[in-house]
Amino acid sequence: MPPQIFFRLPFSKDIFFNDLKSDCQKIGFTSFDLSEKLNFKGDFQKISSEDLLEKSWFSDDLNFKLENLKQESETDYSKKISEVISFITENQIPKLVISRRKIIDLKQKKINLSQSFLNLIKSYNNAFVYLFKTEKESWIGAFSEVLGKFDKETSEFETMSLAGTLALEKDWTSKEIEEQKTVSFYIESVLKKYSKETEISETKDHISGNIKHLRTDFKLKIEKENLENLILNLHPTPAVCGIPKDFCKNAILNFEKKPREFYAGFCKVETESEIYFFVNLRCAKIYKNAAELFVGGGITAQSNPKKEWQETELKSEAILKNLEFIS
Repeated sequence: MPPQIFFRLPFSKDIFFNDLKSDCQKIGFTSFDLSEKLNFKGDFQKISSEDLLEKSWFSDDLNFKLENLKQESETDYSKKISEVISFITENQIPKLVISRRKIIDLKQKKINLSQSFLNLIKSYNNAFVYLFKTEKESWIGAFSEVLGKFDKETSEFETMSLAGTLALEKDWTSKEIEEQKTVSFYIESVLKKYSKETEISETKDHISGNIKHLRTDFKLKIEKENLENLILNLHPTPAVCGIPKDFCKNAILNFEKKPREFYAGFCKVETESEIYFFVNLRCAKIYKNAAELFVGGGITAQSNPKKEWQETELKSEAILKNLEFIS
């Protein structure tokens, strides 16, 4: 079966799928390390929630399994984060983003993937929500982190710095504020290469389900032929990697046992009027026998390993609480 995807753009009520009737490629995913690209053929067609559920996808219909269900314990993760903090202090870098995988063993249950997709749509109105499967893999995600948005008519490009994570009821501390400033400074320095005038908003709260981030928006005009290069210069941002970028990318390879795959990579969606690039953060890879949730956090010299573990557990709920399990 050719790769099939369902998606909904932020603040939209319309669900689309690729109809497989043409060779055009208007939506695709790029892995964190840029080594893998997955493009979906076909024009976009609308589909109703009812029609989507009539031909629901289930995890037990998939023909691929996760062979190793072992995952990092809190003790192992905390030990690793302590080593990362020492590494950050020793090398005097402001931030390094470290991820982990939370594995849900399905055992005698399965996931209704189509209903899970609709649950995410209901929970996250401001997010790009998707569900796809190929012969080799299946992913589901919902995220509001915009790497870039380009208006074809006005040539206006928008992006954002999104960093710092807390539960909704918590107050911001200097750790999150400095983390967000670091991301904003990096993005501004990249954008200066493409325009002399960049409009920068005030920093505000960005609500994403059960958690919040700090967010700053950027707007500028660019030439369309510079769009792809700009995206590659922005990716990976400090929000998913760290600063300095190349140094931190190498450090991630040393601290993380497995490649991130599409997690912290980006998705490109092209409509008639706009081109979107979304950072693939709140996501899970689905297997016949398991769900593999990807989560991470920005580590600084002031980080606390126990709190970092709690933050990743909180982030995992974004996907986990919306998965529709069936016994």
